[in-house]
Amino acid sequence: MTPFATRNALPRLMAALLLAAVAVPWPARPEEESVEKKWAERDAWQHPAEVMDALGVKPGSVVADVGCGDGYFTFHLASRVGPGGKVYAEDVDIKVLGKVSARAFKEGVTQIEAVEGVKDDPGLPDGALDAVLVVDAYHEMEKFDAMLAAIDRALKPGGELGIIDRKTEPGQPRTSYLEHHRIPPELVREDAARNGFELLRDAPGFKVPDKSREYFFLIFRKPLTPQGLKPQGFRTTGTARLPTRIVGTGSAVD
Repeated sequence: MTPFATRNALPRLMAALLLAAVAVPWPARPEEESVEKKWAERDAWQHPAEVMDALGVKPGSVVADVGCGDGYFTFHLASRVGPGGKVYAEDVDIKVLGKVSARAFKEGVTQIEAVEGVKDDPGLPDGALDAVLVVDAYHEMEKFDAMLAAIDRALKPGGELGIIDRKTEPGQPRTSYLEHHRIPPELVREDAARNGFELLRDAPGFKVPDKSREYFFLIFRKPLTPQGLKPQGFRTTGTARLPTRIVGTGSAVD
């Protein structure tokens, strides 16, 4: 699917946006208050600013939130990149994209563009992105090789891919990880390497003890050269260590 093929979904996206906008009159919608509370609780353990720092997201960056869900990271990314940057909020669910678009419109956040992806292609523009973030969504990808290949095409040379997901032990069938909404980091590393990505950093993840959930955080890079060959004098980046977050309270997303 070409990046512009997603524009064919614009009428459906607009319909979803209108439904999201008129479902409950503004202001003071209970749904919005619930989302704000959930996001504030998530900030306490997810530390989105440090995630964006680790991916090198800065003002003017062009990034994508693949599997954006309710838009938690989408809006954090939009705040970081500013009006001079761009955030592609991608999901296969047109309804959640409608809600993200409605919120962006209400708040005047013009740097967010909603993109309806499909199972094997997020529909992102080729060679345009500085970074892609996939949070709590990689385990859901049935066409993971095709998705990684599409993300590779969308990234600039040297662009980074961050994958945060719920950790589990290896050794189970792939369908089991999809069913239980978690995945071993070892399997993600194998998938990424097979699709040409370099492991840049294995950063400490996030723990939410009261929910018995532990998240890993892997950062990959698209090679600077087509075959991943390093130019003469290239220096490999060292392992960066982020502080492990252990929080007694807070809620996580599925």
